[in-house]
Amino acid sequence: MTENEENQTTPVTAATLAQIAEHGLWAQGPAVNPAAATVGEALVATIQGTAERPLLTPELQQLVQEVQQISELDFPYVTAHDGIRLSAHSIKLSGGEPRPVVIVPAGWTPLGWVIFEYLYLQLAQRGYHVLAYTPRGIGQTVNLGNGAFLDMFWTSQGYVDVAGPNDWYDASTMIDYAQQYFEPSKVVFFGESYGSGISQLAAAHDSAARVDAVVALSTWGHLGTALLGNDTRHLEAVKALVGFTGGPEERKFDPATREILRCFREGENLDYVRAWADERSPQRYAEETNTRQVPTFFSNTWHETLFPVNEVLDVFNALTVPKHLNLWIGDHAAPEGAGLSIPWSGPNLPVEEAFAWLDHHVLGKRNEVPGWPQVTSQVMFTPEVREGKGSWQEVTTGTERLYLGATRPGSQDGPLAPTPTAGWTVPFTTGTYTEANAGELLTSGQAEWRGEPVVYQTGKFDPRYLGSWVSEPGARRLRGIPKLRLTVTGVGTELTLVAYLFDLAPDGTARIITHEPYTLTGATAEQPVTVDWALQAAAYDLAADHRVLLVVNGKDKLYSDANLEYSTLKIGSPAGGESFVELPLG
Repeated sequence: MTENEENQTTPVTAATLAQIAEHGLWAQGPAVNPAAATVGEALVATIQGTAERPLLTPELQQLVQEVQQISELDFPYVTAHDGIRLSAHSIKLSGGEPRPVVIVPAGWTPLGWVIFEYLYLQLAQRGYHVLAYTPRGIGQTVNLGNGAFLDMFWTSQGYVDVAGPNDWYDASTMIDYAQQYFEPSKVVFFGESYGSGISQLAAAHDSAARVDAVVALSTWGHLGTALLGNDTRHLEAVKALVGFTGGPEERKFDPATREILRCFREGENLDYVRAWADERSPQRYAEETNTRQVPTFFSNTWHETLFPVNEVLDVFNALTVPKHLNLWIGDHAAPEGAGLSIPWSGPNLPVEEAFAWLDHHVLGKRNEVPGWPQVTSQVMFTPEVREGKGSWQEVTTGTERLYLGATRPGSQDGPLAPTPTAGWTVPFTTGTYTEANAGELLTSGQAEWRGEPVVYQTGKFDPRYLGSWVSEPGARRLRGIPKLRLTVTGVGTELTLVAYLFDLAPDGTARIITHEPYTLTGATAEQPVTVDWALQAAAYDLAADHRVLLVVNGKDKLYSDANLEYSTLKIGSPAGGESFVELPLG
């Protein structure tokens, strides 16, 4: 870090830590929380010895000193197979006994590896060598004007490969470096977000099968499904990801990847985009991971807006390795973000359980991990309730099918009832955002994690722009993947529907349970067509006096919209093919 950079480093205070504890890694925008950046930069400046004034709280200062006493800390650049220099950070523990190394590919943020410096210090204290690095192309690039740019020291050269083959080769290069520098007893990959996908792919692709375990937090299973599920483009997610690289798009992505992004945004050549994404999907290589029997720990959230939970369940279920899955309230990185970046006032369970699993499978520690169920689900929105099951298949023990009915006289809602009804139609106009929506990218889920889920005022759900159906009151334990069948008629050959399940309280307020978009291609104008799709998985308890509310509209700001603007969609229920929602119970 240069003297100019150090002078700009903000000291960490108790208020800084409290802000991260409450708001996690994300700020409105969405953007990286500046407080999280402050902690990472202050820790690194202190370790490098460039801080000319105290930058840390006493607790963090003590942590740095303790790790410095037992290790050698360095900031190398590692040269990749094609000459690209990758920014890295190493912590080599003292003593001659063999120890495992944890390799940490950074997440997809402008801060690269810096943002999780606290994690590396924790791992060192637990007895691991550490090698963190920023994947190629990721990291802050400052525009100096007149065509000049300056990369920060944590920024890696090259173009972002989006977890493609170059990133697999880079991961193997990091293993080469680690084996020479640390002479480790085992090699582990520990990743959050982008780093977690790279970690899974490294385990499947390293030519010498040298990866002994993987921890994958806020990860993905199939990139194509995450970005193009049900033929609906997740536009806001990709917009945010491009912005998080740390520099101008034309400097961060090569022409081929920029063409992929253009096709995605414009809705062109989507089979080409899917093939590109499929190559970057851990699910595609599940058999390679199974053959190598790499123990893998997963941690994800119910309301994930970057990598929806169902595609993670697919890769988890495809693996036959020693594995564990935690599912939490919230959105991307909300549960573990603060635990990876700052001291916690109590145990941060998402991180502590990842450490415990690692300690058992890598260090051989005797702890509670062998007695864990394979899947542990936190129930919305009662965070103290966590349920364990021997597999994902055990989560759902039954179903309840509720049929949609015609809108009641004097009401904007139709019924959800056990008996099918046919011959009705509910029309609504597309092209308008409604009060029924999936929330804000990243930040709504962060609020859920801190106990403040969005409260929807259903009186503002405008029936001109949506259809809604409501059940009778009754306690329900929703566990698993809801399924939906609708018959829809539109005026175009492509139609987009977005379905939401809400928990409707007696006072008319609601909280979201789950949702999922669906885009129908190849439709015939003015001809009804029946579509089936799965909503995202959930674990949710409804009180005895609450109702299930199903809402369907044609537009949500998170997604692409294939409808002809301000056209009419009609939801119907023909005899023999009645529309229904199937609730998973457990």
